Amino acid sequence: MDTAMNTANTDQQWTTTPVTADLLRGALDVERTEHGVLPHRLPAWARAQNTDGQLAMAESQPSGVRLVFRTGATTIELDTLPTKRSYTGAPPRPDGHYDLLVGGRPAGQLSATGGHVLTIDLTTGTTERTEGEPCTLRFAELSEGVKDVEIWLPHNETTELIALRTDAPVEPARDPGRKIWLHHGSSISHGSDAASPTTTWPALAASLGGVELINLGLAGSALLDPFTARTLRDTPADLISVKMGINVVNADVMRLRAFAPAVHGFLDTIREGHPDAPLLVVSPILCPMHEDTPGPSAPDFSDFGEGRLTFKAMGDPAERASGKLTLNVIRDELARIVEQRSADDPNLYYLDGRELYGAADSVELPLPDQLHPNAAAHRRMGERFAERAFATGGAFADAG
Repeated sequence: MDTAMNTANTDQQWTTTPVTADLLRGALDVERTEHGVLPHRLPAWARAQNTDGQLAMAESQPSGVRLVFRTGATTIELDTLPTKRSYTGAPPRPDGHYDLLVGGRPAGQLSATGGHVLTIDLTTGTTERTEGEPCTLRFAELSEGVKDVEIWLPHNETTELIALRTDAPVEPARDPGRKIWLHHGSSISHGSDAASPTTTWPALAASLGGVELINLGLAGSALLDPFTARTLRDTPADLISVKMGINVVNADVMRLRAFAPAVHGFLDTIREGHPDAPLLVVSPILCPMHEDTPGPSAPDFSDFGEGRLTFKAMGDPAERASGKLTLNVIRDELARIVEQRSADDPNLYYLDGRELYGAADSVELPLPDQLHPNAAAHRRMGERFAERAFATGGAFADAG
């Protein structure tokens, strides 16, 4: 039985284990807070170079971050303090999920009530924070015996971890001996509209490929930032992929003249720390509104009151002549750059994102808001990435 409550159960003998970095996977930094610890997906020095609130929120949302330990416990309690998002004028968003895996298999799922709320007004760009209370998650009636336990944190809620209690001692999990896959991308890689943290497409692909995931999918923020490239450079990894393009278009941050050198610089930086690791460049999935129309993207509020926020392309296709970027332009440029560089870098690979989600998928599983795939599309993308990257002949074929 799994339950969520606002106070801890005190009628049981508990072992309390401090939440420390050695119990966390997928986080690059752990900040000590007033209440406990806050996992981050960018290191402190990189966060210090950032002034964008969207990126600050995205990197603190623990996509791919999980508590991992061994225990004989049959009951686990986790005190958390989430920060949830709310949008002015829209219905409340659903709570994020905590996915429990025991021995690598799904064994429960909970959501935290309460917590802080960050209210975002998309029309003005302002935010307002409301303080809230912690929540206790209780996973009960687990199998007997010592086992490996993973609690995947919500991919879309900033999550402070306050206390971990179990009815048996906890020890760090054994090294699984799997290769580490380091992935960077946009909100689609972050998880966008995936059903839960273990069903984002990178999490699914990692499970199918038998690798350990570090997910640097950063919603709205795959913008070729130098500090992100240096983070990728400095993070130990066996396999690396970068999925780039959609944020460059929908934020309208650069023209073709700047894009190509920025991609080269980004890849050069990664190669400084990982000169021989398989490095896979993935171009954007199909997004009909931006295939041949430049950005920026803008919210369409026509159905916002009913909880449906969609986006529209604000550029003019004629602006391509002056160097404005579209997804087709970016795919052509990424393919050209990888082909050029691979002459001297045999471990550099290219994957057209439309192999993960293309024209036929757009008909069957259309993007609900014109930008982000739904939960079913995430599953399809994860399966297809695993088929193309981890199978024989793929960039990560020797990962298993």
